[in-house]
Amino acid sequence: MEANTNKNGLLNALILLVSAAAAYAAARYAHSLTGQVAAAFIGFGFVVAIVIWFQMRLEERERLEQMEFDELTKSLSTGGLFNQAESEVFPARRSREQFERFFVPGITVVLMLAQGFGAWMLWRWLTGTQRLPLHRPAVALAIFGVFFLVLFLIGRFSSGLARLRDDRLLRPGANHLLLSAYASAVVVLTIVAAWANFPAVDHYTALAGAALLGLVAFETLLGLILELYRPRVKGKRARLLYESRLIGLLSHPEGLFSTAAHVLDYQFGFKVSETQFYRDFRRWFPWVVGGQLSILLLSSCLVFIEAGEEALLERFGKPAKNRPVLRAGFHVKWFWPIDRVHRFRTEQIQTFNVGFVHDEGGEHRDRPEEQTVLWTVSHYKEEFNLLVASRDSGGATNNVDGKKIPPVNLLSVSIPVQFQISNLVAWTYNHVNPAKLLEEIGTREVVRYLVGVDLFEFMSSGRFKAAEELRRRIQQQAADLNLGVQIIFVGLQDVHPPVSVAASYESVIGAKQKAEAEKLNAQADAVGTNAWSQAEATRRRRDAEASRERTRALAAAGAAQFTNQIPAFAAAPSVYSNLVYFQTLNRHSAGVRKFIKTGTNTQDVYLLNFPERLSAGDILNLPVPTAPARR
Repeated sequence: MEANTNKNGLLNALILLVSAAAAYAAARYAHSLTGQVAAAFIGFGFVVAIVIWFQMRLEERERLEQMEFDELTKSLSTGGLFNQAESEVFPARRSREQFERFFVPGITVVLMLAQGFGAWMLWRWLTGTQRLPLHRPAVALAIFGVFFLVLFLIGRFSSGLARLRDDRLLRPGANHLLLSAYASAVVVLTIVAAWANFPAVDHYTALAGAALLGLVAFETLLGLILELYRPRVKGKRARLLYESRLIGLLSHPEGLFSTAAHVLDYQFGFKVSETQFYRDFRRWFPWVVGGQLSILLLSSCLVFIEAGEEALLERFGKPAKNRPVLRAGFHVKWFWPIDRVHRFRTEQIQTFNVGFVHDEGGEHRDRPEEQTVLWTVSHYKEEFNLLVASRDSGGATNNVDGKKIPPVNLLSVSIPVQFQISNLVAWTYNHVNPAKLLEEIGTREVVRYLVGVDLFEFMSSGRFKAAEELRRRIQQQAADLNLGVQIIFVGLQDVHPPVSVAASYESVIGAKQKAEAEKLNAQADAVGTNAWSQAEATRRRRDAEASRERTRALAAAGAAQFTNQIPAFAAAPSVYSNLVYFQTLNRHSAGVRKFIKTGTNTQDVYLLNFPERLSAGDILNLPVPTAPARR
């Protein structure tokens, strides 16, 4: 029977060795990352299995030696033959003890270091490697399917044999066989997922496998540390150092119920595991878990798209033919992972920046003294200098070879570009990274536009025209590449010289502006003086002409009046004289105060006082009118 156990241990080691080599070759051929990680697990299982087989042989030799000793003891009387030291009588036992005392801890340390180093190398390789598409996945699927079947059957047989014989050496090899079978099944699932256009599953599963290998290495290290403080009891064999409890749990998930039952029995003080409730719970637990998973999958069949959003519906990783785009509202789909929904806010105005990089921290933005924007102060985390044309090079020459300096300048620009997704299918599937591509298009068009526009025109009156032209160019390029976006706005919020030369630029521009202002002031003074002199000459000329016409008119009127007075005087000399007298009196006494005396038969004496006003109580208390000026 023991010979059969040794053969079973050797068979396990050989099967693990062949499986590890074949799994690695098949995984490398098919470009399966999970398959290569599974091959590492199978390889470490072979190391454990070969150590187990060697220890089985030592224990078998010890058993045979003990049997021989017992036979000799029965047939011979006690004598000097057995008075020798025990180490000389039982060499096989001494070899086994030396093996367990020195070799097992040493091989366990080496195994732990190999597992830790392998986990680190696998993680580094998986995070830095480029994902390759599967190569002939059907071949790898068939190979790993066969691995699963063979390893599972042999592992279950070895596990059952170890349980029936209570063989502690056969159990670790059986655990590694079952774990290798389950790893092969996981590889099969990742290949199926890659066939269903989910290639990332292979990568993430491989990363999980590398992390699990590192966890096994940490468990082995912890076991070595605890072994140093384990109490030694004579006649009681310790647990094998290279046997992983984690691997045993993964290879026998049903052991969770046994462990839980033992814990409950210990805590409550009676056999909880033998109650009807526990038996029913253990029997119905898989159905309960299956029902919860079913409800979870069914809940993934319902999806609600919020207002302002659109979603892409993918079926097995490809756009659904009947309705690839889901609008806002309630929709029903197949459960995950058959159908998957990717949401996008298509009505949201998105922005990318050209010429600068925002300071995400923004610690100085809340301080009032930092809110003033100056050319000499950097506005953002990074600002890029772009070439811009200039019609006026200033006539400067190079002092070395006498050549003219090219009419170009450097300019820092801050251009936010706002866009909106107009075609979700084109935006998602036509390019790998459409947002990055659109940003590069915007940067290229800005650079192309600046090399053909005048610096001063771009910084002053040509901003609106430049913004509209840039929007048109970016929109045209995006339409040619079928990006599925609409460019809403291109803003020129900051256009200024580089910060390093802004102070010098301000000095030059200030001097030019001052000279231009003086020139315009002189022109204004010249225009004002000339206009005043022309107006004064015109006024004087018009006054002379008016005086001439007035004198001429008065002379003609006087002559005409004298001509008309002669016939009137000739007709009635006395009447005409009185009329002229009264007209003259009326004209020259119009503004003089007059006193009328009505009676003629009295001898009155009048005292006339001519103040500015009469007495205060007189009804004639009126202001004295001023006589009109005479000409």
